[in-house]
Amino acid sequence: MHFSQLKISDPISRAIADLDYLDPTPIQVQAIPPLLEGFDMLGTAQTGTGKTAAYAIPLLQKITASRPTYQTPVLTSLIVAPTRELAAQIGTSKVSVIFGGMAKGPQIHNLRSGTDILVATPGRLLDLMGSNFVDLSHVNYFVLDEADQMLDMGFLPDIKRIIAKLPTERQTMLFSATMPKEILSLAGSLLNHPVRISIGSVQRPLDAISQSLYRVSKENKAELLIHLLKDKAISSALIFCRTKNGANRLTKKLLNQSYTAEVIHGNKSQNARTSALKKFKNHESRILIATDIAARGLDISQISHVINYDIPQTPETYLHRMGRTGRAGEVGETISFCSRDELSLLKDIQKHIGMDIPVLKSPIVFSVVETADSKSTSTQANNSPKAQANNSQRHNSGRSADAGHFRHSQSKQSGPRGHQQEQKASDAVNQKSAFTNKRKYK
Repeated sequence: MHFSQLKISDPISRAIADLDYLDPTPIQVQAIPPLLEGFDMLGTAQTGTGKTAAYAIPLLQKITASRPTYQTPVLTSLIVAPTRELAAQIGTSKVSVIFGGMAKGPQIHNLRSGTDILVATPGRLLDLMGSNFVDLSHVNYFVLDEADQMLDMGFLPDIKRIIAKLPTERQTMLFSATMPKEILSLAGSLLNHPVRISIGSVQRPLDAISQSLYRVSKENKAELLIHLLKDKAISSALIFCRTKNGANRLTKKLLNQSYTAEVIHGNKSQNARTSALKKFKNHESRILIATDIAARGLDISQISHVINYDIPQTPETYLHRMGRTGRAGEVGETISFCSRDELSLLKDIQKHIGMDIPVLKSPIVFSVVETADSKSTSTQANNSPKAQANNSQRHNSGRSADAGHFRHSQSKQSGPRGHQQEQKASDAVNQKSAFTNKRKYK
């Protein structure tokens, strides 16, 4: 199917063709027609499948059709995104983008000049709403992008404050890479008879991305990485570290080895982060080192490799990290370094994705002799009662490690009552979706 078959207007079709996009992705095929007809939507798809264009194309068509080009723009579309980088990435012409970490003055100036679409992070949006620089009373289209990450970061109270200021009559779109019960509950209260679409499994890795694993002690991870980067096949590498200090230390080691590398994390200024991303996107720098602030939403083409220098704390984060490569039909590769104290995290990941990640033999003899503690990386050693207790303690305490400068707050409920609430929320959304799909999309 071509974009021309989706009832997209000629000007937008020409703009899409100018960008060399001919064939829509599955989520775009399913999302664009009902959004053009005005339905609310709950969309779930693996990262890298084109969710942003799935809602952006209908928005642009509705806006251009609703007012003459000479009329002063009025804020009719609000897109809320969790991070500065994602908000900036979504922004295009005729769009204002506001987020923290930058001076308010230029952002306020753009708002006063008029805007059709506002892309914002929750904190800066509420700040400017409180100062009466943002008026949401004319918003007809509301998009909540990467909704699950919003909740992970503790933004639910902020989202509810924003929603309370929106007009009751509006079209609402909620997109998420995963669908926990909190998202279902939010969707049930936010959406009106939504069309629900789900593309692929959010638990399985993308088929276009190969995975491999090295068992290596902490002391030897840097030496192994430096050796692997000698391979020119690694043309563009996004390397994930667990902490900000760890990212800084690794960047210094690579710079000392004459590699060109950039680093982004929560302690970096917005200007520094924007500059680092720009150099990496333009291939001025071959290597970008980051904490999990870069694991979600960023759309950078032609990343050949994602390298997990540190195993992530959750299986979901592993999937989001690897989703930075193999985007929009490209192929990619994910390489993970696993030390002995990360085996419990690896086990959780492999259980979640339903497969064992192939283990590769180290291509070098390390200059640092492993300690007795780090020599044994066998599953048997890790299954001893003492090792299990230690791994459990590390696993639980590690979940509070650095994920940028954002808040992290999750409300979890277990047991029969939690299951009943989750099922009730899911049934409510499914019932509405089934009604709509039966009526419009049999």
